Amino acid sequence: MEKEHILVVDDDESIRSMLKDNLVRSGYRVSEAADGEQAINLFYEDRSIQLILLDVMMPKMDGWEVLDEIREVSDIPVIMLTANGKEADQLKGFHRGADDYLPKPVSIMLILAHVQAILKRSVDQRTVYQFGDVRIEVEERALYVGDEEKSLTPKEYELLLFFAQNENIILSRETLLNRVWGYSYLGDTRTLDTHVKQLRKKLGDEHNFIRTVHGHGYQFTTRQ
Repeated sequence: MEKEHILVVDDDESIRSMLKDNLVRSGYRVSEAADGEQAINLFYEDRSIQLILLDVMMPKMDGWEVLDEIREVSDIPVIMLTANGKEADQLKGFHRGADDYLPKPVSIMLILAHVQAILKRSVDQRTVYQFGDVRIEVEERALYVGDEEKSLTPKEYELLLFFAQNENIILSRETLLNRVWGYSYLGDTRTLDTHVKQLRKKLGDEHNFIRTVHGHGYQFTTRQ
């Protein structure tokens, strides 16, 4: 079984090292970032990351800025780590989309317990996406419309899954290109538009789930 991938973000090298060592010993794969800017770059470049441990006070971009940008495009679990344990700051974290908020200092055993619980819940919720007659089987990387399986190219599947993971959110063309084709994608939007056209064709009667939002991009929604 592939190891779950965690991104540890903290400007304190000793804390990063301590977290990484203990997470690796617990069976996780770990990447590191020393500041918010590096964290965002890694987040966009490596779509295998499944959870982020995110410090608040950092150079270049602080944890709040990183969280805000991530939440514009993804619901990946984020656990905030900070020396400020005031209730107002904890509420601020939850209101901005954090999944958990742990004040420093905190025992490594408690961090590991929170990581395990959130990853278990996250994986359990992402094995199947169902929208009307459309079903996306994540483990099979398969699309079913009714009882019929539709053949998808790898990029068509990644695009459809990203739409499903961000249901009802208006996504710009730039966001979709960056997240599906890569952070430094240099092509034009015709590539995206062509893939959307093909997805709509394969969705058949449910093609209206992918809506064009003129001047903004696309939205995946079942709302009428």
